[in-house]
Amino acid sequence: MKYMKLNHSEKKSFLADLEAMPDFLVQAFSSLPQSEIAVSGPNQAFSPVEQVWHLADLERQGFAIRIQRLRAGDNPHLPDFDGASVAKQGDYKSRSLEDGIATFRAARNENIAAFRGLDSDEWLNAGDQDGVGKVSLCDMPAMMAEHDESHRTEIAAWLAFRNSRRIDEA
Repeated sequence: MKYMKLNHSEKKSFLADLEAMPDFLVQAFSSLPQSEIAVSGPNQAFSPVEQVWHLADLERQGFAIRIQRLRAGDNPHLPDFDGASVAKQGDYKSRSLEDGIATFRAARNENIAAFRGLDSDEWLNAGDQDGVGKVSLCDMPAMMAEHDESHRTEIAAWLAFRNSRRIDEA
């Protein structure tokens, strides 16, 4: 319900922050040599290419589906998104970093457009998400923002890990 408590300007800013995540990925990873995009982080944390494809798949197979089902109403069932399983099946490390960012950007833009197209009553449409319980459409932007923040933190840790390895090698 956090989103519903925001005024118009705050909602606009909130959605702009969600739109900025693909740009954050570009900024964080664009200067990496090809040899580093599939290097796992500390404790086998996702590599950069795994990060972007995880975000892309969650955006398309998780958030987009939840948004569509909630828009349709009628208290839909919202399945959980098993990111580890999808990552393993998707062989993310063999994929293109740039394609992952582009795929994530397109899916995120579609979800933001869906939010912008909602009327005020639709924001209250609710369903039951596995492992979470009752969620409403108005919960989705905050859930997406929380997920983005967790990945920003993971990416910062990966970059620090990378930089510390480079210093040790020097």
